Amino acid sequence: MLAVNEDNRILLRGRRSECEVLDRLVSRVEAGRSATLVLRGEAGIGKSALLDYLAERVAGRGVARAAGAESEMELPFAGLHQLCAPFLGSLESLPAPQAQALATAFGVSSGAPPDRFLVGLAALSLLTERAAEGPLFCLVDDAQWLDRVSAQTLVFVARRMLAEPLALVFGVRSGQGPGGFAGLPELMINGLPDNDARTLLDSALRGPVDERVRERILAEARGNPLGLLELPFGPAPTDLDDESGLPDPGPVTRRIERMYAKQIQSLPSATRRLLLAAAAEPTGDVKLLGRALEQLGVSAEAAAPAVAEKMIDLKVMARFRHPLLRSVVYRSAGLAERREVHRVLAAVTDSATDPDRRAWHLARATMSPDEAIAGELENSAERAQARGGAAASAAFLARAAVLTPDPRRKAERAVAAARAKLRAGAPAAARELLAIAQRGPLDEFGLARVELFQAHIAFASSRGRDAGPLLLGAARRLVPFDAALARETFLDAISAAMFAGRLSVGVDARTVANVVHETRPAAAQPPRNADLLLDALALRFAEGYGAAAAASEKAVSSLRRETDPEEVLRWSWLASALAAEMWDDEGWTALAERHVKTARAVGALGELPLALNSLVVVQTCTGELDTAALLVAEIPIVQDAAGGSLVAYGALTLSAWRGTEGKAAALIQSSMDDAVTRGEGIGVAIAQRARAVLYNGLGKYERAFDAAVRASAHEHDLVAASWGLIELIEAGVRSGHHAEAAGALLRLTRTTEAAGTDWALGVQARSQALLSEGDVADHLYREAIERLERTRMRMEAARAHLLYGEWLRRENRRRAARDHLQAAHGLFTRFGAGAFLGRTSRELAATGETVARRTRATPRRLTAQETQIARLAGDGLTNSEIGAELFLSPHTVEWHLRKVFTKLDISSRRQLRGALTGDTPADPD
Repeated sequence: MLAVNEDNRILLRGRRSECEVLDRLVSRVEAGRSATLVLRGEAGIGKSALLDYLAERVAGRGVARAAGAESEMELPFAGLHQLCAPFLGSLESLPAPQAQALATAFGVSSGAPPDRFLVGLAALSLLTERAAEGPLFCLVDDAQWLDRVSAQTLVFVARRMLAEPLALVFGVRSGQGPGGFAGLPELMINGLPDNDARTLLDSALRGPVDERVRERILAEARGNPLGLLELPFGPAPTDLDDESGLPDPGPVTRRIERMYAKQIQSLPSATRRLLLAAAAEPTGDVKLLGRALEQLGVSAEAAAPAVAEKMIDLKVMARFRHPLLRSVVYRSAGLAERREVHRVLAAVTDSATDPDRRAWHLARATMSPDEAIAGELENSAERAQARGGAAASAAFLARAAVLTPDPRRKAERAVAAARAKLRAGAPAAARELLAIAQRGPLDEFGLARVELFQAHIAFASSRGRDAGPLLLGAARRLVPFDAALARETFLDAISAAMFAGRLSVGVDARTVANVVHETRPAAAQPPRNADLLLDALALRFAEGYGAAAAASEKAVSSLRRETDPEEVLRWSWLASALAAEMWDDEGWTALAERHVKTARAVGALGELPLALNSLVVVQTCTGELDTAALLVAEIPIVQDAAGGSLVAYGALTLSAWRGTEGKAAALIQSSMDDAVTRGEGIGVAIAQRARAVLYNGLGKYERAFDAAVRASAHEHDLVAASWGLIELIEAGVRSGHHAEAAGALLRLTRTTEAAGTDWALGVQARSQALLSEGDVADHLYREAIERLERTRMRMEAARAHLLYGEWLRRENRRRAARDHLQAAHGLFTRFGAGAFLGRTSRELAATGETVARRTRATPRRLTAQETQIARLAGDGLTNSEIGAELFLSPHTVEWHLRKVFTKLDISSRRQLRGALTGDTPADPD
């Protein structure tokens, strides 16, 4: 073990195995690989000592340190700023959007509120750029007290590191701290073994101690180093000579806290006030502390007793012997004392350079309502929101609401705070604030907003059955007061009803549409995207497909012209669903592609999984199954970075077309079960349609028919129901259910004729051909192929060739059958549509054709992520641009590319395009 300072050597007694873990971490980083480790344990167990050991172990290399503080948990990005401050001179080297996001988050510059994931990517880039100069070790103590957004950002960075000499090591107290740390590599720090505990205790004792006292201290400390070092200086040994005088056993942390409290009470009152001021001032600024002590009437000499006992160090910064001591100092003081200290700290804190910390001190300085302080907190909330600190903004607003004297204003601020808490991902706190608001004298508009936020809480928790009725009620109540907000809320209610689908209770999409027509809230002039979408969907559900065709086309066209990223992200899913419903392959594809592109560009990770799922479904229809597979592989990576979950709509659709029965059937069933649990009826329809596709491809028509009946059972499932009808017609004809297939054709034709696109009319002709004979069938098949080949829907064109070839063979026109079956075989081979390829091969063999096994070339197998990076590099993107798109560091991109070059036996990016031709990514199933 390398030499460490004497104090730390004592604390590290018995920690050889833990130090060896840290030594291995150092070796890994020095070898050019990243490392993350969470040191978790109770207070005093030795986490700080181990972090100090690591810092001394790598002295001379790059070390950045930060520590969480209870009093800064509500200040946005305080912890991240502390860690990154030494490297901010390199901000200009980052891509402009990242640099701007980080500068705004830290208050260095002003701008639009940055997306927290873009801030995370910027922090990743900043730290990895510094690590490129040499190994960098980032050590964060008391991480359980980091502000929420800093903790989230650092966890994001930790999960995206790979091929850079960078380490992130956190000290986290057991049972505390943001839950995100739970997913990182962890080392539990437990109590010392008995022999080491006895040795450490003996080193702390200053003289002979009764053996019973010694054993009792060992028993109570339970191997906790801080307990072993501190408990001997609690009650004097003479107090323990009598068995009855022994203190009650209890958790070591509680014992140490009681001991600290007694030590504090034994100090002069001036010294206690000095310690309280230091505990309440989180920055450790000794000059600011000096100004505060001057106003409190406490002289500098008052520090002497505490310094002599090594309770605090005031040389460079105010630093307590242990964070637990700081907590006890603060909590053991009376409420009036704490308020006085915060009042003075607010007075000496510069309102120009640090207005938020000043406002927070003011808030803690008073318990009675105070409009001036509430107003300052409200201003701080606005600044926090502008920096992307949603959690901090919510905390400021919540405290402002508590301190507001006027009941009406109090209720209004409580509503604003609830909204902020909801945006910050704290629905329970939002509910509590809404309860405060409801107790105030809100007007009807205020009550309507309360109802709206209650609905949003339900919608944020699950897009299933619970949110629709609440959103509808809120929308109706908003109509007289804010028509624009009411219309957006009606649109959210329709969206929720669409997700709930067949699992809705009481309120379905038609119910919402009817209320929209009854209340008729006025649309803006000119109409906004939300107005156009609401008009189209309300017509669709209230009056039918044909009545909504023109309005739907207008809404889709408007969204395709939209350039505002916020509008694109807000409405793209609904607009693309409407385009697919209208059989508009160009609009559907364009909207889905732009949704993904915009989410990537602005770093909207929360929105990206939904956008990726939508684009996967598009790409399966266009025959780009390999590209879709890359996106499917990316979705869980993004969800892991962003948190949250989503039914695997894209993956199950792709799996059905790939046609591996066992894997596909299992994924479809698990996705359907997930959708039922979440109350998402639309997920049930999508899963049943995928099942019908799978079994039609495999030629198991009875199973396909059963699934297709279920998929198409509810016409308000929109495109999922229409696509279910396509599968029902094919499976019904093949399994002898002709009457059901004919009925399905009538339902399908009502939408396809109203849409009038080549996609719609091509599918209609193909479906009619299945139920026709002779020249009529021949003509319809030819029309279907001609129309579908003019669209992007290459998979549907391939199926038309297959069905026509099957029909021709049964008409004994074998040569013509072979031509179309070979066309289908070539397309399905290129797409990788395994089940339909097998079905086509069997048909070709039945014509007498020898079917050569055609496989796509797979010169060297790349992983899905390697393939994605290679393709982007082949398209000319730089490592930084690829990293920004895939939320990776440029060095990790470079590491992957080196592996790609080795596997493909190439030496430059210019060779990538040719080398990738025909390469198959790993199967995401």
